[in-house]
Amino acid sequence: MKNVILDAVDVRILSTVQQHGQISKARLSELVNLSPTPCWIRLEKLKKAGYITGYRGEIAIDKILDLSKFIVTISLKTHSRVDFQRFENCIQRVDEIVECCATGGGSDYVMKVITANLHDFQNLMEDLLNKEIGIERYIIYFVTRDVKSTPLNLFKLLGIKKGP
Repeated sequence: MKNVILDAVDVRILSTVQQHGQISKARLSELVNLSPTPCWIRLEKLKKAGYITGYRGEIAIDKILDLSKFIVTISLKTHSRVDFQRFENCIQRVDEIVECCATGGGSDYVMKVITANLHDFQNLMEDLLNKEIGIERYIIYFVTRDVKSTPLNLFKLLGIKKGP
């Protein structure tokens, strides 16, 4: 389906889904100030256009387990398309790597890694180095506490007033 032109109501729907996940038709329409049927039609249109890629629950994992979190910057030895693809294919299969972004500047990738402890992290890094996926150097930052993790403010990014 071709791109849908977003209006303020669409942004309210997307923002609400982003904050609340999969909610009832009645509750969504209440939160975006639109009657249920038109609200649901718009939601379905946004889904079909690919603006909503999924729903998930956020779990306070720190209440369940004491985990170790790391930010790791990675620089590859060489920079061909094959090198990047080999690295990225490997990273996709590592559960402990929960985020990975290709970057420009001082390093090629920035990853967020979560393991049960420092020992498991060290084993993970050794495994990555042994796989010979082109890592030249890496820098590790141990996360001492999470300061902020929020969804994007769609209204601000799109320059739309929040409305009713």
